[in-house]
Amino acid sequence: MIAIRSEREIALLRKANEIVAEVHTALAAMIKPGVKTRELDAAAVEMMRERGAASAFLGYRGYPAATCISVDEVVVHGIPGDRALRAGEIVSIDIGVCYKGYYGDAAVTVPCGPVDAARRRLLKVTDRALTQAICAARSGNYVEDIARAIEAVCNPAGMGIVRDFVGHGIGAAMHEEPQIPNFVTGERGPRLRSGMVLAIEPMVNLGTHKVRVLRDGWTAVTADGKPSAHFEHSVVVREDGGEILSGSPTLIWGRADD
Repeated sequence: MIAIRSEREIALLRKANEIVAEVHTALAAMIKPGVKTRELDAAAVEMMRERGAASAFLGYRGYPAATCISVDEVVVHGIPGDRALRAGEIVSIDIGVCYKGYYGDAAVTVPCGPVDAARRRLLKVTDRALTQAICAARSGNYVEDIARAIEAVCNPAGMGIVRDFVGHGIGAAMHEEPQIPNFVTGERGPRLRSGMVLAIEPMVNLGTHKVRVLRDGWTAVTADGKPSAHFEHSVVVREDGGEILSGSPTLIWGRADD
């Protein structure tokens, strides 16, 4: 069963996602060589608390931190710790909050200082894939149309679309139906209707699409050790495409040009 949210519910989801956007903006400004990933996590916790929200990730299925900070070859679920950022790396930040019983979720990948041409291209391709996927999140389309939009950007670029992790519905729980693959599975999936709320999140690798999970049970890395990028927005399905709930055009999108 896929929920159709009322405008009252969407207003609460918009507020949760605006908090996510504010935290993202602050954390992106902190990224520089020498900063430890746990410092980013601590700053996120404080900002969430100040805004009356709580981390949606901390304790979820045993996850031990408030954010996911995934550096370079780490695809998703990087656990913040003592790893110090280095110049030339790319840093994926995934943030989820709960605000008055409703959830916000977004991810972005930003450069740590100047990065090489391959990483810049990876960021641009993944960002563009998310943009096209959001355009496809319109009433009357199917889940497969979102996946097809992502493939149309990433496949010609020769990049690997991660298959082990997918997007999802979001609302009164962090993960709801439907699942949203970033690749075409051969099944069109559910038909989209106005008022559905989706977390669309392409994860794209510079090399193979394959990943492996480290012994901590969380950290997923590329099988070939090449960098990965992750971009995500929570959107409402509308007649003319997805409405981004963060309401913020400054959610670091475009920093790939820095």
